[in-house]
Amino acid sequence: MKGTKDPVCGMIAKGEFRYDYKGQTFYFCSELCKNKFVESPESYLKLTQLPPESVERTVAYFSMEIAIDASIPTYSGGLGVLAGDTVRSCADLKVPMVAVTLLYKKGYFSQELDDQGNQQELPVEWNPRDYLKPLPHRVTIQIEKRTVIIQAWQHEVSGVTGYSVPIIFLDTDLAENSEYDRRLTDYLYGGDEKYRLAQEIILGIGGARMLNKLGYNKIKKYHMNEGHSGLLTLELLNERKREQEPIWDFEAVRDLCVFTTHTPVPAGHDKFSYDLVKEILGEFVPYDILKMVGGDDLLNMTLLALNLSEYVNGVAKKHGEISRTMFPGYPIDSITNGVHSYTWTSESFRRLYDQYIPGWAKDPYSLRYALSIPKQEIWKAHVEAKMRLIDYVNEHAGVGLDHEIFTIGFGRRATMYKRADFVFSDINRLIDIANTVGRIQFVFAGKAHPKDWPGKELIKKIFYLSQQLHHRINIVYLENYDVELGRLIASGVDLWLNTPQKPNEASGTSGMKAAHNGVPSLSILDGWWIEGCIEGITGWSIDSPMKPVQNEAQELYDKLEGIIIPMFYKEREKWINIMQHSIAINASFFNTHRMVQQYVSNSYIW
Repeated sequence: MKGTKDPVCGMIAKGEFRYDYKGQTFYFCSELCKNKFVESPESYLKLTQLPPESVERTVAYFSMEIAIDASIPTYSGGLGVLAGDTVRSCADLKVPMVAVTLLYKKGYFSQELDDQGNQQELPVEWNPRDYLKPLPHRVTIQIEKRTVIIQAWQHEVSGVTGYSVPIIFLDTDLAENSEYDRRLTDYLYGGDEKYRLAQEIILGIGGARMLNKLGYNKIKKYHMNEGHSGLLTLELLNERKREQEPIWDFEAVRDLCVFTTHTPVPAGHDKFSYDLVKEILGEFVPYDILKMVGGDDLLNMTLLALNLSEYVNGVAKKHGEISRTMFPGYPIDSITNGVHSYTWTSESFRRLYDQYIPGWAKDPYSLRYALSIPKQEIWKAHVEAKMRLIDYVNEHAGVGLDHEIFTIGFGRRATMYKRADFVFSDINRLIDIANTVGRIQFVFAGKAHPKDWPGKELIKKIFYLSQQLHHRINIVYLENYDVELGRLIASGVDLWLNTPQKPNEASGTSGMKAAHNGVPSLSILDGWWIEGCIEGITGWSIDSPMKPVQNEAQELYDKLEGIIIPMFYKEREKWINIMQHSIAINASFFNTHRMVQQYVSNSYIW
C-alpha cells in the first residue's frame, strides 16, 4: 500500500503501482520501478535482504547536482543529468560506487512563462520523505565559526541486474541550526557568493565526513564532478596529516582523487576571495598551504582540484585540448560524455530494440546492429514518438503543431552563447525555405538562470518571433524544461538543432539523447559533435571555424534548403538511413556505459 518501501529503489511506494509475485503483493513508486521488478524479481528480493555493509564501496562520486527523476528536483541541467546517468550506468555495470550531493528542498526553480516569454522562478514544492530515506547519522562542520549540523538522506539507484548505487543527500534543515544555516540547502545555485561557498563546504567537507560516519571507510577514489566539491581535498589533507609532525601528505591525497572539469568558459570556474574564505571557512588549513594549491590571489576551486588529483579529464576530445590551454602544465586527459541509453530512449524505440537487439539495455554497444532493423519499423517507432510530442505540445501550449510537418527541436539552458535564436538570423530566408522547400515547425525549451538577464531576454525574443511568424512557421517554447520533457522533445522531433558559439561547448549531450531515438543532428562542429558527426551519415555539421556569424547562418540555411528538408519530404528511405546510422554509430558509442568503463580503466583502477 502507499507508504511502504519500493523494493527496487527504496522510495515511498504509491498505491496505484502494484504487482503480485509468489503470493506476495509488492508496491512501487512508479511504473518504471514496477517494470524493473517484473523483469528480475529474484534479483531485487535478494538485494533487499542484504545488509548495507555487505556491499563494499570503493568509489565516492561527488556532484553539486544529480538528476534522478523529475520528481526529485536536485538538478538544473546538463551537469546534473550527466551525474544521474553516470550513477545509473554504475548501477548497471556493478561499479562499487556511492554518490554524494545536496538535498535542495526548494529545488533549482519551477519556470513559468507568460504570454511575452517573461520567466518567473517559483520554488519547487516536494516532500523528500516521498522519495528518499532519512538516515539517523549526523556530522558537523564549521561555517563562520558556527557549528552546523548536517543530516543525510538516501536514495538507491538500481541497475538492470539488481545491483544498486546509493546516493547520499546532505541537508542542514534541522531545528538545531540557525535559520540561516537551515536554508543553506534550500536552493541549487541560489544566493550570493557567501551562500555558494557555504554550500561547497557542506558538499566537500561535510560529504567526506558523512561518508566516514556512514561506514564507507574503504573509499579508494574520490571523483569530483566539477570543482564544486574541491574542498573535500582539504578534508582529506587534514585526515592524512601526520599527528606528530606538521607534514602534509599531498601525494596520498592525489592518489585518492579524480577530477572532471566541465567548462571551457573562464567564468564557469568557481573563485572566492580569501577574505571571504577566512570569514566563512576560517583557517581550515594554513593559508600558505591553501594558496599553494588553490591560487595566490583567489581560491580557484578548479586549481585546487587540479593540484590535488592524480587523474584529470575534460568531457570531449576538443574540451581536453582547450582545458590544457587554459591550465598549461597540467596533464588533462579527455573522456567524452555519454547518456544512459535506457533512460533516454522512448517507449516505442525501447520496444523496437527489445525485439531486434535483445540485451541492448545492458550492452548499448549492441545498438550498432540497428542497421539490420527494417527501415519501416524504425519509421513507425519514430512516428509514435513524434505523435506523443506533438499531442503534448498542442494540449499544453495551445498551438496547432502538425504531425506531418518537419519538426526541429532545441532544448538547452537559455544563455547567450548557446544561441537559441541563431536559426532566426535571417527570418526572410527561413520563411522562403518554408514556403518553397517544405513546411517547418520548431519546439524550444530551456530555463535561464535567475540572474542571467540576457538569457531571459533570449526566451522573450523567441516568444516575440513565434507571434510574428504565426501561420507561416509555428514556433513553441515549452516551459519548465526537465528530464521528462527533455526525453519527450529529444525523441519526438525530426531534427535536433545545436548552435553554440565556438569553442564554448564543452561536450553537450542533448544530441546524444536524440540519436538514441534515431533523430539526427544539425550542429555547430563543437564539443561531442566533432567526434560524432559523419557528414550526411549521422547528421550534418555547421563548420565555419574562422568565418563570421553570417557565414555560419548561411551554411545552416543552405543545408536546410538544399539537403535536409528535401530529403525528409521526398527521399524518405535516405532519411531513415540517416536515422539508422545515428543509432548504430552514435548511440552505440556516446553512452554512459562506455564512459563509465573508461573511467574505471583510466582512473578508478588502483
